[in-house]
Amino acid sequence: MLVLLFPLVSFSQTTSEWETHFERSGFIGTPSYEQTMSYLNKFRMFPQVYISSLGKSPQGRDINYMVISKEGVSTPERAKAAGRPVVMIIAGIHSGEIEGKDALFLLARDILVSKKKSYLLDEIILLIVPIFNVDGHERRSRYNRINQNGPEEMGWRTTAQNLNLNRDWLKADSEEMKRMLRLFNNWLPDFFIDCHTTDGADYQYSVTYGLEKYRNIYSKTAIWNKFKFKPYLESGVRKQGFLISPYVDFKADVPDSGLVEFASPPRLSNGYAAVQNRVALLIETHMMKPYRERVFATRAVINTALEYIYENPDELISLNKEADENTVNEYFHKDRYLPLSFRTPEKHKKFSYLGIEAVKDTSIISGSMKTVYTGVKYEKSVPYYDTLDVTDSVLVPSAYIIPVEWHTLIDRIKLHGIKVETLDSAIELKVKRHKFTNVKFAARSYEGRQSVEFDYENYYETVNLPAGTFYIPTNQRTLRVIAHLLEPKSEDSFVSWGFLNSIFEQKEYFESYVMEKEAREMLKNDRKLHKEFEEKLASDESFRNSPYQRLNFFYERSQYYDKNFRIYPVMVVE
Repeated sequence: MLVLLFPLVSFSQTTSEWETHFERSGFIGTPSYEQTMSYLNKFRMFPQVYISSLGKSPQGRDINYMVISKEGVSTPERAKAAGRPVVMIIAGIHSGEIEGKDALFLLARDILVSKKKSYLLDEIILLIVPIFNVDGHERRSRYNRINQNGPEEMGWRTTAQNLNLNRDWLKADSEEMKRMLRLFNNWLPDFFIDCHTTDGADYQYSVTYGLEKYRNIYSKTAIWNKFKFKPYLESGVRKQGFLISPYVDFKADVPDSGLVEFASPPRLSNGYAAVQNRVALLIETHMMKPYRERVFATRAVINTALEYIYENPDELISLNKEADENTVNEYFHKDRYLPLSFRTPEKHKKFSYLGIEAVKDTSIISGSMKTVYTGVKYEKSVPYYDTLDVTDSVLVPSAYIIPVEWHTLIDRIKLHGIKVETLDSAIELKVKRHKFTNVKFAARSYEGRQSVEFDYENYYETVNLPAGTFYIPTNQRTLRVIAHLLEPKSEDSFVSWGFLNSIFEQKEYFESYVMEKEAREMLKNDRKLHKEFEEKLASDESFRNSPYQRLNFFYERSQYYDKNFRIYPVMVVE
């Protein structure tokens, strides 16, 4: 039935020159980078279109984008002056999941060629990136995604440097992401859409979607997502013939265990938009559905989102303005705790799930039980965990201070639209510091970085800050981004990602025969230290039996010990 409901392309108002590669292939292929750019450049003939490049990829390809607007705006300033919401849509962040690219060309043609959707430009400015991961896009093969049903050839998940761009939104290691963040934060879209394809279980839905509805985003934006936009989206996509559901995890390995919602961290596109106080719509088509179905389902979701924005442009702009102002008011002026991490409680309700029956059978390959999907459809009521509790939060300080020697952090920070000040002259200031304890490095690298976990203790110190020191006030709309980058307890902070791992390395050590002499002098001159040493010997067998631990006890308390070891260089002004 879905096939019958697919939107069929009519060329009564167009010619074959506007037929896409996707259509010419019988809806089973997607064009190469060169073919894609050739089709994109055909739109230059329209005065409503501006096409430019974010810059070059590591392999030298242009990452092109297209702006479509009534006036043909080419700059963020002109877009802002137009007073209409900017909707940014990206495809190919994972270039094997490329439906968005083909769907966006159908949309652009509907607006500019057939003009069926030209009315959208009365209330919307579109900013489109048809392929974000351009190098991964050209690592083309029919074998790139074993779980996915087409297209004939597809790109690769990661960049030429094997980085996953959809883990890079906050840390910005890749050249591609640095360029994207400049585009995002220069234009600061009012609504953001990111197009993907799932992995995971088989089910009946053509497409699933993600919307941030929890305390990782401004409260009224969460309410707007949940009670206004979400019902409109689901209804509109169903009317176009596609089954749609929220994008969720399973509590265990089967849907019967329960469907689990989550708050996206800012390393992901929709989580990043949330800390930028913007609405993001994640599109996840189902990998096992035919490519044709996935492209048209993606177009249905995009079209429905644009229709809502077209009908409510002022509402969206007002919501975003309020979110920016509220972020400063709540967490700077009113000193409320900013949530940083979440967990799913046991509280749940029921969800009518449209699944595909799966059975377990013995596998002679793996030697264990295998899952076999029978193709039999079912509808079943399953637990739905759609609430989240905050597990950690922070009181955002008035400012963070970064010493000049850590200027490489500043380069990343500015990519996010964060305002950074520089001290013109030296000052003396009381600051809060963090000393790390129980440091544990990850067993292997992740996204090219050795992440680290730790505990920490706080203490206060009066420091002399030289001219050139970086001062980052939090009294700005990017407050959430600042906190996630610089608060140690944030899982996406620079220090958690491993940007500052050198502070965990001890560079000076003692020789035993020298420390023996120093320890005797310390015991003789410090009765309190002598008592502490004796108590440690009595209570800690490992310490008592380790010559190194016993000597290191004194070294850590001596004047020779590195006072900067495991001290967070980022300081806090409360």
